[in-house]
Amino acid sequence: MSDDRTEEAQKRELRNRRNFSFRLNLFFFVTFFVFSTLIVRLAYLQFVEGASLKEKEHQIGTRDVSIPPIRGNIYDSTGKPIAYSTSTQSLYYTLEPGTKEAAGRELAERLVAVFNEHGDKSATPLTVDDVFEDMDFGGKVHLPFQQRRIKSGLTQEEIAYFSEHKSEFKGIDIVEESIRQYSSDQVAVQLVGYMKQLQGATSLDYYKDINKDQDDPTLKYLDSEDVGFDGIELMYQEELRGRNGLKTYPVNSESRIIGPMELTKPVKGNNLFLTINKNVQLATQNAITTHLEKIRTSTLKAERAPNAKTGYAVAMEVKTGKVVAMASMPDYDPNLWQGGISSKDYDAVKYFMGNGAIREVQAPYEDDKERLKHPSSLVNLGSTQKPLTILLGLNEHLISTNSTYSDHGYFQFGRKGYETKVRNSQSEANGLLTPSRAIAKSSNAFMAAMIGNALYLRDGSDGLDVWDSYMKQFGLGVTTGSGLPGESKGSVNYYEEEKRGSAQSALVYASFGQQGRYTALQLAQYATTLASHGTRLKPQFVDRIEDADGNLVQPYQKEVLNTISYPDEYWDTIEAGMSQVKVQGFAGFPYDFYRKTGTSEQDVGGGRVENAVFIAYAPAEDPVLAVAVVVPEGGFGGWGAAPIARQIFDAYDEAVGLTGTPRKSATSSDATDTQAGDAVAANAGVASENP
Repeated sequence: MSDDRTEEAQKRELRNRRNFSFRLNLFFFVTFFVFSTLIVRLAYLQFVEGASLKEKEHQIGTRDVSIPPIRGNIYDSTGKPIAYSTSTQSLYYTLEPGTKEAAGRELAERLVAVFNEHGDKSATPLTVDDVFEDMDFGGKVHLPFQQRRIKSGLTQEEIAYFSEHKSEFKGIDIVEESIRQYSSDQVAVQLVGYMKQLQGATSLDYYKDINKDQDDPTLKYLDSEDVGFDGIELMYQEELRGRNGLKTYPVNSESRIIGPMELTKPVKGNNLFLTINKNVQLATQNAITTHLEKIRTSTLKAERAPNAKTGYAVAMEVKTGKVVAMASMPDYDPNLWQGGISSKDYDAVKYFMGNGAIREVQAPYEDDKERLKHPSSLVNLGSTQKPLTILLGLNEHLISTNSTYSDHGYFQFGRKGYETKVRNSQSEANGLLTPSRAIAKSSNAFMAAMIGNALYLRDGSDGLDVWDSYMKQFGLGVTTGSGLPGESKGSVNYYEEEKRGSAQSALVYASFGQQGRYTALQLAQYATTLASHGTRLKPQFVDRIEDADGNLVQPYQKEVLNTISYPDEYWDTIEAGMSQVKVQGFAGFPYDFYRKTGTSEQDVGGGRVENAVFIAYAPAEDPVLAVAVVVPEGGFGGWGAAPIARQIFDAYDEAVGLTGTPRKSATSSDATDTQAGDAVAANAGVASENP
C-alpha cells in the first residue's frame, strides 16, 4: 500500500515537472516573441519612419508663419517694365457682420483725419467718400469676409499711430505686402491682365483646389496673396508666382516662443519678356483712339461713323508668330485693381476690362436696350473673306485662275417667285471679272455665283462641311491656339442660316463674309496664313522667360499648327487682286503690300450697322508683318480701319524694321506730303469697296 502511494506520488511529481517545463518553455517563447516584435518595431521606427517622425517632432516644437512670394516682373520685348512688384505697408478694413453704414462713415472720417495729419503731404489726399467707397458696404466688389484695402504706401508716422491706437479703429489691420504696379503708359492692359486676392479668385476653376494635396509650405497659396485673374497674369501664374518664405519659431507645449526665429526667404518668381514691343503697342493704341475720334466727327460722308466708339487691332509677325501689338480700345488703368477695385471705379471701366481682341466684349452703353442696338467686338469678316473664298473656289475646281464672270451688280438665287438678290455695294456693275479682279473690285456677285452657289449646286448641304473645313484650316471658327484665358473661337453662323433659311443661302452669304463673326486675333492669324502661303502659326506673347538672376528658363519656339498646300498660281491669283484694293491712309507707304478691306453688315437691335474690317501684310515680296483691324460701326473698312493699320506698319518699321533694320521716321516735310496725299485721295474718292 505504501509502495503504491509512493509510485503514484512519483508519477504525480513527474507530471508536475512536465507541466512546469511546458509552461516555462511557453513563457520563454512568448517573451522571445514579444521582444522580437519590439526589436523589429524599433528598427522600423528608426530606419523607415525615423525621418517622418523627426519631422513631426519638429512640427510639434515649431510654428511656421508664411511670407507671401515675390512675384516676377513682366517686360516688353526690349526690357521695358510693364508690370512689377514693390513692397509696401497697407491699411486694410474687414467688414464685420452687423456693422452699420453710419458707423463705417464715422470710421472713414477718423481715418481720413489720421491720413491728413500723418500721411504723405505730397500725395493726393483721400476724401471721406473715397475711403467709405473702398469699404464696399454694398459688397459690390468684395465678398463679405474679404479684406478691403483702404490705403497703400503708409508712412512710418501712420504705421506708428495705428499701431498705438489699434483698439480705436475696429476692423483695421496693417499688412506688409507686395503691390503689383503697372506701367503708367497703360501698355496692352487687357492682354497683361490684372490680379485679385486668392479669396476672391476662387470663382476661376484654376484656383478652386489650388492647395489640394500640396504638402510643401513654400508652394501653398495664401488666402491674402494676390494672384493673376486674367490675361498674361493668369496664363503664366505658375511661372510668375515664385515660392513662399517661412518664419519658423521654436515653441514649447504651451505654444510660446522659446528661441530665435529661423528665416527661409521667399523666392522671387520668373520674369516674362513679352513679344509686345512697347513703342509699337502704344502707337497702335494711339492710332485707334485718334482715328475713332476722327471718323466720329468727320465731315466726309464716306468716312463719317458717329457711333464708332471701340476699336481692336493685332499685329503679328509672319515668320515667327510673335504678336508685337494687341490693342483693345478704350482701355483703362489696371492699377485700379490694387487691393480690390472700388465700385465707383468698376462702374467706370467695366466695359473696357475685357480683351475685345480675343473675345466678345459688348458695346460700352450703360442702358441695356441701347447696348443691344450696337455690335460687340465680334463682327463678320465682310470682304476680308474674299481671298479665302477664291482659294477655296480654285482648290475645289469651281473656278480656274482665268475664269470670267459678267458682274451686273447683283446675283439672284432661289426658286422662281421667291428669288433673292445679292448686291454689290451701291449695286455697282463691275463688268467682266476674273478671280483677281473680283477681289480688287470686291464683287459680292462673283463670290456668290461662282463659288458659294456653285459649291451648293455641286454638293448640296454637304457643301457647308466643305466650307467649314477650309475656314478652320485658316483659323476661323476655332481658337488660335494662343492659350490666352477666355479666348473665343468666334461665332459660326452658316449652320444656323441653313436651319432658318437653306444650305444654299448659307453658302451664298458666307462666300462674301456675312456668316461668321470672328476676333481681331483670328483675323491676324488668318492674314499671316495668307502671307506665308499656308502656314498657320500659333500666336505667341512671351518671347522668353528668365529667372530672377537673369538665367534663361524658357526660350522662344515657333509653333506651326497646320499647313495648307496650294499651287503657287492660286496664291498669285489672290495677291494680284489684293495688290489692287484701294484704301485710305497708305499714300507714301514705301513698300508694296497686300491688303483687303471689308465692310461687314450686321443686324443688331432691329437695325443694320456697318463694321470696318481690314487685313494687310507687308512687304509684298517677303512678308514680315500682318495686321488686322476691326472697328465696330466704323463704316467702310478702307476708311474706318485701314488708316489705323498704316500707323501700325510705320511704328513697327521704325522700331524693328520691315526689312530687318529699323527705319528712321519720316521728316516733318515727308509727313506733310503724306497727309496731303491722303487728302487728295479722299477728295478723289479712291476707296471703292463692297460689303
